[in-house]
Amino acid sequence: MIGLFLLPALVFYIGLVIAPAIQAIVLSFFDTSGFSDARRFVGLGNYAKLLSDEVFWKAGVNTLLIMVVGGVAVFLLAFGYTMMINSGIRWRKLFRAAIFMPNIVAVVAITSFWSFLFMPRYGLLFSLLKHLQLDRLAGIAWTAPENVFWSMLLGLVWLCSGFFMILIMAGADKIPADIYEAARLDGAGHVQTFLHITLPMIWDVLAITYVLWLIQALKTMEFPYAFGGPNIDSNLYTMAIYLYVQGFGQRQPIYALGYATAIGVVMLLVTTAITLACRRLMRHERLEY
Repeated sequence: MIGLFLLPALVFYIGLVIAPAIQAIVLSFFDTSGFSDARRFVGLGNYAKLLSDEVFWKAGVNTLLIMVVGGVAVFLLAFGYTMMINSGIRWRKLFRAAIFMPNIVAVVAITSFWSFLFMPRYGLLFSLLKHLQLDRLAGIAWTAPENVFWSMLLGLVWLCSGFFMILIMAGADKIPADIYEAARLDGAGHVQTFLHITLPMIWDVLAITYVLWLIQALKTMEFPYAFGGPNIDSNLYTMAIYLYVQGFGQRQPIYALGYATAIGVVMLLVTTAITLACRRLMRHERLEY
């Protein structure tokens, strides 16, 4: 009887997830544009080509920086926001809504604002630094090839931190208030309370949240692509953007769909490996309260 109830969901999952994944793996063994019946079997040729593709490795390094550096910044901000809002600050709901607001605005609108922020000579950051008489900082070309990735990453961290704050706060709100009351009576401060009560009791939530961040970071595309504009610099490439560029091109079509699919398969394998590793490393004895 239980199997009958699960059957419709299983059919949809196989049809919409498993079957396309298998088809993509098969397609990655061919040299094809994807827009005609012409295809040439190359075996592991597409994967061998990846090993010597400097742009792919550069995109991989950028993705890794987003996962690690961006992840540390996102979670530090999310923890800081959680501590601030749960400390009894006035207008708690207003601050929470303001921090989360970038997540309900279209990504293109957010990146347009962020691009204007770093615009040389006329941007908001340039004007602010000039007003503060910080001419040396104002003279930095924030969107130059050597700086554009870090400028984009700042915006991505700002965009994502509110969403992960909400997830952490949802776990923290389930902790009974009398535990915090007992900690305050014992003289614990906000930092001690967070480290010794909140953090251990929401560890399961954190494990899931961090896996969600890693998956999101691995498939990051919209923000850096919109930040870079139509002629996006390769310094902004992530693995997802490089997949798109190889599959469809930019101003000039490429249509190397077999090669692009091989990139997608690598992303799938990396996502699976990272998810399993994180779930194992962050395994923790569940606390009952």
